[in-house]
Amino acid sequence: MNDLAAFVGPKIEWFSISPLLALLAGALILLLVGSLTNDWPKHWYSLTAVFTSALAIGLLISLWINVSNDGAKLLIGGSLTLDHFAILGSIAVCASVLLVSLISSDYLTRSGSDAPEIYALYLTAAIGAVVMISANDLIVLFLGLETLSLSLYLLAASNRQQSASQEAGLKYFILGGFASAFFLYGVALTYGVSGTTRLNDLNTALTSYIAVPRNDAILLIGIGLILVGFAFKVSLAPFQMWTPDVYQGAPTPVTAFMASVGKVAALVSLMRVFVVAFPSRSDDWGVVVLVLAILTLIVGSVVAIVQTNIKRMLAYSSISHAGFILVGLEAASHRDSANVGDGLVAVGVYVVLYAALVVGTFAVVTVVARDASDGATSLDAFKGLAKNQPALGLVMTVFLLAQAGMPLTSGFVAKFGVIKSAVAVGSYQLAVVAMVCAVIASFVYLRIMVSMWLSDGDAGEKVVVPTLSRVAIGLAVAVTLLVGFLPSLALDLTSNLAQLAVK
Repeated sequence: MNDLAAFVGPKIEWFSISPLLALLAGALILLLVGSLTNDWPKHWYSLTAVFTSALAIGLLISLWINVSNDGAKLLIGGSLTLDHFAILGSIAVCASVLLVSLISSDYLTRSGSDAPEIYALYLTAAIGAVVMISANDLIVLFLGLETLSLSLYLLAASNRQQSASQEAGLKYFILGGFASAFFLYGVALTYGVSGTTRLNDLNTALTSYIAVPRNDAILLIGIGLILVGFAFKVSLAPFQMWTPDVYQGAPTPVTAFMASVGKVAALVSLMRVFVVAFPSRSDDWGVVVLVLAILTLIVGSVVAIVQTNIKRMLAYSSISHAGFILVGLEAASHRDSANVGDGLVAVGVYVVLYAALVVGTFAVVTVVARDASDGATSLDAFKGLAKNQPALGLVMTVFLLAQAGMPLTSGFVAKFGVIKSAVAVGSYQLAVVAMVCAVIASFVYLRIMVSMWLSDGDAGEKVVVPTLSRVAIGLAVAVTLLVGFLPSLALDLTSNLAQLAVK
């Protein structure tokens, strides 16, 4: 009893975790109020999720200003971080939720299955993603990972009328469980060596001694297992086999959500874990990251060429993008370089721009598919799209050019940033591979553009763009072009990303 009386809990700065509270409040409102009332008017479920995400973004912007003035810091006894890197990743997550909620409303209304559960799962997944991005403790990171993963499993299988959706959810659940097991076993081994799971304390513990002879095999195995767990979640080659099947089988708005929120959360947390906790072993894991980056770039770019389904093409495209982001992590492994911080900045910029880009691309795919069966997602469905719907064809062309990394688009800014970070630290071979794979991947996007602009489509039902989907597509293309024409807007804001909270 005396021990309980003497216990003093960690100080909680409520405003610093207000974005998480806002997301939680939105999820609870959708679940509790939605279950206790009659069906809400059309689009109200979606607009609730949109308002919640917008509120969280507003709070994150306020926190960004606070960090700019007062500096980065740790929260809740050192379990969470509050720095520009975490805030930027969280903004990307909340913006993705906002855009996907707009797309989902029209998609679910067409199928007559508009319900609060889907939007509540979007918000709970976002909570897990924000916790992952902000975590300064491997156990806290695992809790966020499981919150995100369980939500994504349910979302992938949410279309109960389609067997492909059920299959996608089952595949994702089984392989995601393996990934979580690898990650947790790696955490256990690193804890056994260091006696802590805090990222900053791990770095302190591992730099306080030098094993002579170098016999820290258990530590390296633990780091390797953690990397394997992340590789499954991020879809790094050769752990990407589940991605095309799950992306194709899941409802298209859910695919957009997985490709944006899921990938952003996993990549940002992967970056933080290895840069903050294991810099003293970067000579070991840096080589592995280099190999994984090259494999991922090649597999994502080459295999996409032979696909005939747009969602599978974009699945391999997302794998290729993960490879580009991994180039930034490899650059951050060069501790002796004066430009080591460029990798962090490049990754932060990439994930934000990629999130808007990929959601916009899948929004167009959702509109072209026309119904909740997602049947019209083959390459043939895009034949003549630009002739029947010139505006939609032009927007899709902008997204595809951006994914290819063409100048005057956000994709060019993102890819140029990571390649520049690799060159700055002397990883010339990786930079060359990235540039060559970018050229190879351009053929995939060119195939889609040729089908839209130069092929004759069926003279059937005209593609109609619903209002909320039009808003989502407009916002995504605005970000894509604005950053492309004025890259300084993004680069100036993100110049302090390398200043992570470690104490």
